[in-house]
Amino acid sequence: MKLLRVGPAGQERPVVMDPGGAFRDLGEPDIDGAFLASGGVARVRDRLGDLPVVDVTGMRVGAPIARPGKIVCIGLNFRDHAAESGAAIPEEPVVFMKAANAMVGPYDEVLIPRGSGKTDWEVELAIVIGATARYLDSREAAREVVAGYAVSNDVSEREFQLERGGQWDKGKSCETFNPLGPWLVTADEIPDPRNLGMRLWVNGERRQNGTTKDMIFDVFEIVRYLSQFMVLEPGDVINTGTPAGVALGGFPYLKPGDVMELEIDGLGRQRQTVGQA
Repeated sequence: MKLLRVGPAGQERPVVMDPGGAFRDLGEPDIDGAFLASGGVARVRDRLGDLPVVDVTGMRVGAPIARPGKIVCIGLNFRDHAAESGAAIPEEPVVFMKAANAMVGPYDEVLIPRGSGKTDWEVELAIVIGATARYLDSREAAREVVAGYAVSNDVSEREFQLERGGQWDKGKSCETFNPLGPWLVTADEIPDPRNLGMRLWVNGERRQNGTTKDMIFDVFEIVRYLSQFMVLEPGDVINTGTPAGVALGGFPYLKPGDVMELEIDGLGRQRQTVGQA
């Protein structure tokens, strides 16, 4: 199933796209951690045909999950991206956090922060966690806690991230720096997330063209690994890394008026216009 949230920011309405392409009212308060933890996906699947059809024409599409408890990110997870960044191939996943309130809808405006000269793009596969996970002992156990997947744009300010000291977080957590969606595609529709094409364009010119098979640490190893260091909770989002082709590798950085378009096989397509904070 494809789950999404439509409506003005802060007033989104949860809906589901059925196999025929019709949108139906979810009949739930929201798509959030409580929905996922209580078996919401199974409930919706069981009564999908009975849910009322709704017209979403012209409505804003929000992030497909309400504000998560945390957004966890994996850095340098593609060999070609590590190379273009001038970094060594990591022996263990590089972990950093992103502010949960950086998450916006897939077509919302992305704002260049005040004082920024190096705002960058990153198409990434996002994992949405569906059950509490701690100290998972296998990749199979990790698979069981994944609710689904979405397209994520891990927007980054490289000067803030790399040149001004401290942690990466401050170059990753600026307002609007995590467009997510358009859908949360449930895990049953993506049985093997390890061979999904990933592409990103800036102003119509392709910048990134990779595949998740080139990840250093794949989806289930990432979830297993993270559970050794933190408790993953329903509704948490994990950004899993980006292939080569970011501005840091030699392209011009973003400026107001630029347009980013990005997609991942089976997970839909995003489009953002860049503005100035």
